[in-house]
Amino acid sequence: MVEDILSIKAIAEEEIKGANDLKAIQSLRVKYLGKKGVLTDKIKSLGSVPKEIRPEYGKTLNETKNHIESILNQKESFFKASELESGLKANRIDVTVPGNFIPAGHKHPISRVLDEIVDVFSSLGFVIEEGPEIELDYYNFEALNIPRDHPARDMQDTFYITDDVVLRTHTSPVQVRVMQKNKPPLRVIAPGKVYRCDADVTHTPMFHQIEGFMVDEHISMGDLKGALELFLHAIFGEDTGVRFRPSFFPFTEPSAEVDIACVMCGGTGCRLCKGSGWIEILGCGMINPKVFEMVGYDPEKYTGFAFGMGIERITMLKYGIDDLRLFFENDKRFLEQF
Repeated sequence: MVEDILSIKAIAEEEIKGANDLKAIQSLRVKYLGKKGVLTDKIKSLGSVPKEIRPEYGKTLNETKNHIESILNQKESFFKASELESGLKANRIDVTVPGNFIPAGHKHPISRVLDEIVDVFSSLGFVIEEGPEIELDYYNFEALNIPRDHPARDMQDTFYITDDVVLRTHTSPVQVRVMQKNKPPLRVIAPGKVYRCDADVTHTPMFHQIEGFMVDEHISMGDLKGALELFLHAIFGEDTGVRFRPSFFPFTEPSAEVDIACVMCGGTGCRLCKGSGWIEILGCGMINPKVFEMVGYDPEKYTGFAFGMGIERITMLKYGIDDLRLFFENDKRFLEQF
């Protein structure tokens, strides 16, 4: 019986010696050492071996099992090392070759200008507030002195979700929400996305605005004028001309449009400013007492100013961009200029 084990050992050695890949080694491992392998079956039947030869038989069987396992492991290690070496040769990397250039991203021009605007007003003590882009008609219109039958609603082409829910047409609803929750004094700016049914070279259905307002006792039009002149000079340069023209907004009274001297011609007149020398840049005014009444402020005690501007418009003027759609087309040739 011992001779049978030695015969199995000799055959296994020859088969392992003749194996030429990992797959063959794995098959031989299963054949001799697996759950139903040749040596495993011999070990399981050890109890049926006559007692007088069982010790020698068991010793020979155990030594044979260990020997076969050892040479299997050696051959497996050899094939794994060979595969690794072949893989390294086939996928050799020349570490002396310069790597591929991966361009770094940077801020979109709209984000750059928005950050500049926020920095200017933050330096004046204004804090940032945000509000929902899907807004109630009450906050978007009624609380800003624009009831349902008011003709000013025609000034803004609105996306209606329901009769009482809209995509906000300006960031002014944030003004109402903040004043409802806080008492004066307030200095707030509210940047964000707004939506209107409009699309051409100077309008898109979604664009960015920033609303700003200040409320306290004894706030005057002079405070508004000083804050906006400081802001416009910080963005467009100290020598930029600024003028205020009377205008109308339901939520401010009196109201004004603010113009800057044309960034192309410096005020002498050109195609961009249509020969006038001036370009409209934002709207503003003293907060209407009716808005104060809607939020529970005493209009006899408090006054305040508010202003609103489109970020895309300021960015176009600052960088000399003539087509609003360039901001949204993701053309790297355009964006890399900034």
